[in-house]
Amino acid sequence: MIEICFVCTGNTCRSVMAERIAKKMAKERKLKDIKFSSCGVNAKKENISDNSKKVLKELGYDSRDRKSVKLKKLKSSVIYIAMNSILKKYLGKKCISCQELCEDVPDPYGQSEDVYKMTAKLIEQNVEVLLNKIENMRGEK
Repeated sequence: MIEICFVCTGNTCRSVMAERIAKKMAKERKLKDIKFSSCGVNAKKENISDNSKKVLKELGYDSRDRKSVKLKKLKSSVIYIAMNSILKKYLGKKCISCQELCEDVPDPYGQSEDVYKMTAKLIEQNVEVLLNKIENMRGEK
């Protein structure tokens, strides 16, 4: 079992979108032994943002509400993916950044639905690269 946790600031936009996008994309590829989660370094048990829910629903992903989860301690058994390089510096060597996969994912918090849609598309690209790497390492592609 591979455990992957996406990390952003508040866990109301980018990381929760990445978790849900990754779950669906992995399921479509029949990758059943990967567990995805998400959290935020400054999460305060807030709901997923309205624009995140709208965009996830529009693109066919899980758009249910949920409270944000605060990152408490890095676990050695989990692969952490920071949504940008700044968060990677904060988290240290135990994680990789989206920039190392494809491209950093800027925070869309408080911006328009169009910005959230661009964010989701960028997350899809990063997840695609991540899943390709996993399949290539396993010799599945």
